[in-house]
Amino acid sequence: MPGRLLPCQFYARDALDVARDLLGQEIWHGEVGLRITEVEAYRYPDDSANHCRAGLTPRNAPMWGPPGRAYVYLCYGMHQMLNLVTNGDGQGAAVLIRSCEPIAGHRVIRRRRGGKEGSVLLTGPGKVGQALGVDTSLSGHPLYRRGGIEVREGTQAAEVVVGPRIGIGYAEPEHLHAEWRLAIADSPWVSHARQLRGAQ
Repeated sequence: MPGRLLPCQFYARDALDVARDLLGQEIWHGEVGLRITEVEAYRYPDDSANHCRAGLTPRNAPMWGPPGRAYVYLCYGMHQMLNLVTNGDGQGAAVLIRSCEPIAGHRVIRRRRGGKEGSVLLTGPGKVGQALGVDTSLSGHPLYRRGGIEVREGTQAAEVVVGPRIGIGYAEPEHLHAEWRLAIADSPWVSHARQLRGAQ
């Protein structure tokens, strides 16, 4: 039997709180199942790294809610980046899924990732999107209903490490250095692990 879907209200909280609680949960799309090992929070309203910092656009519209839906955007014209929308309806916030560990559909994952093996399969948000087979057509899809992208209850991380987010050089210093990237401690399925430290 498939695991319990995380309910809509799980996401209706500050992105940083949701990010922490997502570590260890599972993302499923078709036969591919992944355990979430690393995330980044993009908060509202004061976060100069947030896609919604300049207001509503056709691209970021799904990120404005309601919570509990997917926000998928194309990065550099090639990487499909999966985010889970958080906070309240009308607040532009989300959690980026940065890295995962495979738990089902290994053959499909390896094929989609060009036959690669080991942690290089899924340590990076573009790799996660590729392995799951998601694209922007899934933006706005509810994560708490069966079919499409599902987020299921897993085993929450016992220990968490934190650090600054990746690839946001345009952000204000306070947000550039904010430790809003979180990962499961001691997991090999984490990107840029040397930049992370034990959470308080």
